Amino acid sequence: MTKTVILGVIGSDAHVVGITILEQAFEAAGFDVVNLGVQTSQTEFVDAAAEHDAAAVLVSSLYGHAKQDCRGFHGELADADLEDVTTYIGGNLAVGQDDFEETRAFFRELGFDRVFDSETDPEDAIEALRADLDMRSAESERESQTVSA
Repeated sequence: MTKTVILGVIGSDAHVVGITILEQAFEAAGFDVVNLGVQTSQTEFVDAAAEHDAAAVLVSSLYGHAKQDCRGFHGELADADLEDVTTYIGGNLAVGQDDFEETRAFFRELGFDRVFDSETDPEDAIEALRADLDMRSAESERESQTVSA
């Protein structure tokens, strides 16, 4: 079963190259990707997640204002009964970011399941999402059924 992920750049950020790379990488890895593009509001992420029965929401931000843009995001997900949706955020998340571990802790406290810096390889995020969605075991089961069939 293909898992749907919602992808977009939050807030007023207009950086499109990163999400285009992520879209291609996640599609190549077998995910169904809904790319909301740039300058996406929290509500647009939540509405898309509900409409597409998404397994995950992947938020990108490169302009350094994600701390402001993401406040209340998980409350909106909860209000839409989407508490079980896996949430990731990545990019250049804070202006003047010196210690990424502090930034990671901040976003984890906001409710994000995983927080990535701007240097993260898309394959690392894909592997993390597969693990978080427990897809490896489902793939192994399919492969064993195919081999024995």
